[in-house]
Amino acid sequence: MALIVHKYGGTSMGSTDRIKNVAARVAKWHDAGHQIIVVPSAMSGETNRLIGLAKQLMEQPDPRELDMIASTGEQVSVGLLAMALLAIGKQAVSYAGWQVAIKTDSAFTKARIESIDDAKVKADLDAGKIVIITGFQGVDANGNIATLGRGGSDTSAVAIAAAMKAQECLIYTDVDGVYTTDPRVVSEARRLKTITFEEMLELASLGSKVLQSRSVEFAGNYRVPTRVLSSLTDPLMPLEEEANSGTLISFEEDTNMEQAVISGIAFNRDEAKITILGVPDKPGIAYHILGPVADANIEVDMIIQNQSVEGKTDFTFTVTRGEYAKAMGVLEGVKTDIGAASISGDAKVSKVSVVGVGMRSHVGVASQMFRTLSEEGINILMISTSEIKISVLIDEKYMELAVRALHKAFDLEKA
Repeated sequence: MALIVHKYGGTSMGSTDRIKNVAARVAKWHDAGHQIIVVPSAMSGETNRLIGLAKQLMEQPDPRELDMIASTGEQVSVGLLAMALLAIGKQAVSYAGWQVAIKTDSAFTKARIESIDDAKVKADLDAGKIVIITGFQGVDANGNIATLGRGGSDTSAVAIAAAMKAQECLIYTDVDGVYTTDPRVVSEARRLKTITFEEMLELASLGSKVLQSRSVEFAGNYRVPTRVLSSLTDPLMPLEEEANSGTLISFEEDTNMEQAVISGIAFNRDEAKITILGVPDKPGIAYHILGPVADANIEVDMIIQNQSVEGKTDFTFTVTRGEYAKAMGVLEGVKTDIGAASISGDAKVSKVSVVGVGMRSHVGVASQMFRTLSEEGINILMISTSEIKISVLIDEKYMELAVRALHKAFDLEKA
């Protein structure tokens, strides 16, 4: 008998019929002798509806109160799923994050998990119950509900799996695994049977919507075997078949992994570029620019500082489009202090990235990527690299063309 954590996304919980399907699937695993913890998201569209209500009352909703509102979507989901299981004769109990308790810091709307008390959950599992816990949320030291940010249910599920030392965490979504890129953009995209945690972390952080990047980081740090698979299959399909479906996120590189130079193409439309022109090129200037941005809880991605010319330099970085206006406001407030000549921005840019552990042992990936983009007439605005990825910032209108061209150039349609 193994402890398995199931996580179901909003689409999987999108209606009472789909919740019944989730219940049937969970019951199947429980009937096979496994202990089961389920972490469901809010019903599809519910979190957006709740945030929309808040914004009708307050253009920039108070973060603490917004978390009070947004957290209710998952509470509805766990209660409904518990009822669906009870209705088919299964012992089930639901908990909100604060009841477990899942302890977080106090960064409302972007909280991070600090600890999980597993005593209550273990007692229920030992009593033969299926335990259902809200994703996306926890409680801070002052007893306030704090949410983990969009997609936070993935992080909740993996964190609970780590705390409970689960054998595996199964992430059920509306897709049947991790693909070489988004099939909606490239019809020839291919599902991967396995992918390393490093590659999945890069893909998630670069815009792939299959998993939240923090959940992958958690899984890698705590060595939680994680599988991405579809919840839209027959819930009564044979357990062995289901347990080997989807994409396994692996710890070790396969012996054949070296041959796969690139595993996937990621892209992100949610990008905005900000440039601070003519700042003094002196020690500490980067901190004086980015310090106030960080203090405003704005995440920065790609960063470039140009060569100094007559003691002046230009500094460019990217943020999400949702935080673009806020970041521009922060920088306008410190423009005089940092001695900038001007500040400009562009919210119509996108990031495209190639990812693969094979880049460690193969040369020429960057030149092939840049040649491919050049042949398509696509100008590169910024470049960022790591050991297993290369990202470029380009004009938004060329994003899909770039993804299709790179997918073909690296032969990703071939198994």
